[in-house]
Amino acid sequence: MSSSSSTTDLAAYMQTLGRQARVAATLMAAAPTAAKNRALLALARRLREAGPALAEANARDLGAAEAAGLSGPMLDRLRLSDKVLATVAEGCEQIAAMPDPIGEITGVKRRPTGISVGQMRVPLGVFGMIYESRPNVTIEAASLAIKSGNACILRGGSEAIHSNLALAALVGDSLAEAGLPRAAVQLIDTTDRAAVGLLISAPEFVDVIIPRGGKGLIERISAEAKVPVIKHLDGNCHSYVDAEVDLEQALVVVDNAKTQKYSPCNATESLLVHEAQARAFLPRIGAVFAAKGVEMRADPAALAILSDVAGAQLVPATEADWSEEYLAPVISVKIVAGLDEAIAHINRYGSHHTDAILTTNHASAMRFLREVDSASVMVNASTRFADGFEYGLGAEIGISTDKFHARGPVGLEGLTSMKWVVLGQGEIRS
Repeated sequence: MSSSSSTTDLAAYMQTLGRQARVAATLMAAAPTAAKNRALLALARRLREAGPALAEANARDLGAAEAAGLSGPMLDRLRLSDKVLATVAEGCEQIAAMPDPIGEITGVKRRPTGISVGQMRVPLGVFGMIYESRPNVTIEAASLAIKSGNACILRGGSEAIHSNLALAALVGDSLAEAGLPRAAVQLIDTTDRAAVGLLISAPEFVDVIIPRGGKGLIERISAEAKVPVIKHLDGNCHSYVDAEVDLEQALVVVDNAKTQKYSPCNATESLLVHEAQARAFLPRIGAVFAAKGVEMRADPAALAILSDVAGAQLVPATEADWSEEYLAPVISVKIVAGLDEAIAHINRYGSHHTDAILTTNHASAMRFLREVDSASVMVNASTRFADGFEYGLGAEIGISTDKFHARGPVGLEGLTSMKWVVLGQGEIRS
């Protein structure tokens, strides 16, 4: 096959997916809640039953990824462990148990003219999802699409192609079992990168694009897409230890925020410590990090204190470190003069994803919540909680650091919009 005919075939394939998605979106928007819930429960059942087959498909992807030299964090994201499968199955069940937002009418007010005006929640239509590594995203995207009455076209990374195809087959069977269109969730079955360009430039078929992956991918999608994009570029999350703080609690929370898992975008990458607590806190958290092999890139004041920690991996921080998303056992450390400096530092260098304060001072906590300009802001909790499943959304389609439409973990409501509805009894405008 020539390259020109191959390109033509790919364009025709993508148009077929788009047309099928448009038809399916109309059917899904009108689908009864009971049918959507049946599909979700069927999918949860299949995920639990298909363990061996999914493990075999995932092993093929992992073997190829290792041979290609993928790094540890990337392999971790690619792995479909029993725990991951149990979590996504539970997520399907949780979404099935949630109220159906579609068709809900709110804010109805009677106007002096006699009409009643309100808003109805409706599906977005068709969303395209472009993601890397994590095959569990296939199920999260599919389950949220089903419950929110949308259709979706999924494009996973080439490194997870066998895992994603196996998962997508389970989704299709579950939709069919519930009497819903298989085309409500379609997976692009080619690893040809040109498919991405065709997907993000098809407003006639796709209403919104959601990229989920590395910064390079998201920057490219944001620059080239001809349809709206829900995105976040970085996960440079901060934990700030305030002057008034429960040090034992702070030690446990900061440790979890950094080391519970290094690869997610909600792991803490920057530690800020109030100068009043630096000598009490830094040697203790430094010892924890040293024991776990976490490299600390610190400012001069923090380096001076941490230099006495046995086994500590210390590096002088550069300006670039304050903005870095490491996704690895590395953390930047800075001593700040107070809450004002902490907030200013986070708003300047952070990615507006998730930031936390450890404090016993209520006024400081409230200022931090109001003034830190991030999608999720936390008090005395690990940044690792910034997740749709942990927030009770059932699952998430991704994290948005945008300020329009959706912000933070994007769950069911993030995949809907509101339209105005007017209820009358023959009123006319004079």
